[in-house]
Parts: sequence; structure tokens; C-alpha cells
Amino acid sequence: MTDDDLILAVCEQVADRELPEPASQDAVRAVEHMVGHPMPQLLRRLYLEVANGGFGAWDVVSLTDTGDWFSDCADMAEAYRGFADPERPLPPGIVPLMDRGGAMWALIDFGTADGQMWDWDPNLCCTEHALAPLGQSLAQWLTDWLNGTMPDGPYSHRELASKDCPAR
Repeated sequence: MTDDDLILAVCEQVADRELPEPASQDAVRAVEHMVGHPMPQLLRRLYLEVANGGFGAWDVVSLTDTGDWFSDCADMAEAYRGFADPERPLPPGIVPLMDRGGAMWALIDFGTADGQMWDWDPNLCCTEHALAPLGQSLAQWLTDWLNGTMPDGPYSHRELASKDCPAR
């Protein structure tokens, strides 16, 4: 699927949701400045062309406080700061994108052009091992959602890896 195809498919998938208006260029630039990396192009287009949050499997966080909270955070800046543990900070460019519930989050790497996806799941083992790359781009991840193949709970390869955690 091309980015255009994905954006159209996302629009169709969320057509029945009451979503905020698309984000402004200023909102995108503010988040990019905070993160220190440009937003992956597909994600940028989704925010600018679809909505300022609320699209996706579990509703992505808005870039700015729209009044519609799609997690326990008003916006991406609050989510990003919430993950800023001085003792165990996120790697540079990794940004919380979607609250999956049960303390699980989907994160995206702004430092990669295709928006490599990451998983945060402290339920599998411990917070030290909660973060792991998924090995798929934002486009692949969205395609899984659109095809109904995205897992509701932990990713199976993460469950297997967590069995080796020394904290268990």
C-alpha cells in the first residue's frame, strides 16, 4: 500500500468516529522541536490530513489538547514527558503514540524515516525490559490494524522474550 492508500483506508476506517479537526503545521513543528527529530512523513500526513488524534487501533494521542483525550494524557507532549524517567529515559526520538490500555503503549521512532514502531509493556516482566522494537514500520503496523491482525494484548514474540527476564 502507498501512503496515499493508507491515508484513505484510515479515513474510511474512522469515518464513524467523532475526531478532532486535523492538526496544524505549527502543532507538528512544536512536537518535532520537543522531540528533536522530524516526524515520520506518514505520521505527519495522518495528523495533518485525517485528525489531530483519535485515529488508529486504540486512538493515537493528539498533538495538542483538543479537549478529546485519547489516553490519560491531554496531548503528545504530556505523554512524552510522562515517559521521561531520568533513571531510564526513552532512547532519543522514541515517542509515545498510542495508549493500548493496561499500561501498554505503542511508540514510534521519529529518528527513522519510516517510523519504526516500538512496544512498551511492563506487564510482561519489569519496567527495565518494558521497551522493545517491533521490527515494523508505521505503514506495516497500520496495515496490521486495518487487516484486523494487530494483537489486542501482548505481542507473541515479546511474551516469549520476557520469559528470559531475570526479574521474573
